[in-house]
Amino acid sequence: MSNTSQNTMKTYIGRIATGPELSKDLSLEEARDGMRLILENQVDPVQAAIFLIALRMKRETEDENRGVLDALRDATHTAIADVDELVDIADPYNGFERHLPPSPFLPALLAACGLPAVSHGLAAVGPKYGVTHRQILIAAGVEVNLTPAQAATRIADPAIGWAYVDQSVSCPTLHRLVPLRELIVKRPCLSTLEKMTGPVRARGHTRLVIGYVHKAYQPLLATLAHHASYASAMVVRGIEGGTTLALRNTTLCSGYHVDGTAFSITLEPGIAGVASDQRTVPLPAELVEKIKNSATTTALSTLAKVAASAGIEALRGTPGLSYDSLMYTAAVILWNHDRFNTLPDAVTHVRKILDSGLALTHFHS
Repeated sequence: MSNTSQNTMKTYIGRIATGPELSKDLSLEEARDGMRLILENQVDPVQAAIFLIALRMKRETEDENRGVLDALRDATHTAIADVDELVDIADPYNGFERHLPPSPFLPALLAACGLPAVSHGLAAVGPKYGVTHRQILIAAGVEVNLTPAQAATRIADPAIGWAYVDQSVSCPTLHRLVPLRELIVKRPCLSTLEKMTGPVRARGHTRLVIGYVHKAYQPLLATLAHHASYASAMVVRGIEGGTTLALRNTTLCSGYHVDGTAFSITLEPGIAGVASDQRTVPLPAELVEKIKNSATTTALSTLAKVAASAGIEALRGTPGLSYDSLMYTAAVILWNHDRFNTLPDAVTHVRKILDSGLALTHFHS
């Protein structure tokens, strides 16, 4: 750590950590530089923690978010898949704890429908420490340590068409901050921005599908996606901030198309032929108390195995809530990405793919 780097960070912290009335904003370039110093381990961990939490407490500006995102993308190892289109499924890296997430199986289903897809994440991160794509895919017997280049090769293979990339491989300098984030406790901007690092991108159009919880993130995510050069963005208020659509309630979906035009629609499950008294796939009763009392490694491991089993059964064409969740979400993505003229047409196609077992073949390829 050089004195120059330490002093530079002191300057940034001195501006953003002086209270709600006196704090000053950083420029895009300064926020990028501050995050770069952290990623390159050029500043003390205490300074790094203060920088991140001070940004959160004063609330990051659009330029600050853009700058930090630029630094994360600069540090990410990336690869180009030889495909015209690629859907980037950007689920929360801190996972899920209130339902059985089917989204780890969404890329394989989309690939079976002719739309290559990628997801990414890590093993576990706070403050939520929910069950993650990585944990569920491991339980399902999937290789989760591919390099971006290896993932791009899988995605370009029409018989496969999908892959998962772990942050420990694609951006090890960011992954190194997981313990620091645990000490910070509260979610820093990294929790939002790491989902847009894009370790694999298409030769043609890379399209982002991303979820959120708080309404304030709706316009921000679309703006950041455009800044990160995604050809289109589909931003949904999904289950637990993920990309899975609610089966019982309406879901707000917004973003922009490839031609740059913005859109905002309210999705009705009934239009997709979904009729459920459940909002999503519930946790098995025997897991509810375990997760509520303590998200232990054992409890999360059990949850991952149950979620893996439910997802595989859905890809096999077994009717149920996991099937409905995957079908509905995939159909909306295909429709939104201009693969079908109407949502019912997309639903018909996805059901055909699921019922044929083709999606399961892609998953296990």
